[in-house]
Amino acid sequence: MNIKQELLNDNVILPEQFFDDVDIYVDTLLSWNKIHNMTGATTPNEVKEFIYDALYPIHFLPKLKTVLDIGTGAGFPGLILAMALKDTHFTLVEPLRKRASFLQFMKATLKLKNVNVINKKVEFITPQIFDMVTSRAVTDTDMLMELSAPHIEKGTLLLFFKGENVYNEVDESMDYKIIKHKKRHYLLIEN
Repeated sequence: MNIKQELLNDNVILPEQFFDDVDIYVDTLLSWNKIHNMTGATTPNEVKEFIYDALYPIHFLPKLKTVLDIGTGAGFPGLILAMALKDTHFTLVEPLRKRASFLQFMKATLKLKNVNVINKKVEFITPQIFDMVTSRAVTDTDMLMELSAPHIEKGTLLLFFKGENVYNEVDESMDYKIIKHKKRHYLLIEN
């Protein structure tokens, strides 16, 4: 996959350093993945698909000051969005030490001043309000809403990366949109 061409075709404006950072990220992730099993993506193309998936919400998100990413794993979506949205501060919460260490390493390597990595379960971090809470491949929507509760207020956006099962996880009481792109269903909820 040529992520640069895909994004240019989509008219997405990214920082000048972004594609160099992506190359460093992909190489580093694949290197760490051989030893630490960071992600299921094992080829550059698979990682680039994950990166494009993480970036797609830039098409429909408003400008944000602060974002909490629950269960960032190897960086999807929080670290990738932080690379693209330099004016937004990202708090990446990852309970697994090896993944949190990887995120810290990437933060230092890419000089990401807009990133804070917390090596804890989200239930154990200090409550703080964010403009948006996001998560990919962590748990169902009800549990994500519960985990997000200490970090949201009226107007906070929730962006959950879901599959086709998303329709079974929403109801009329929620103010939500589902944005479909390729195989992904982006569940956007306004609190």
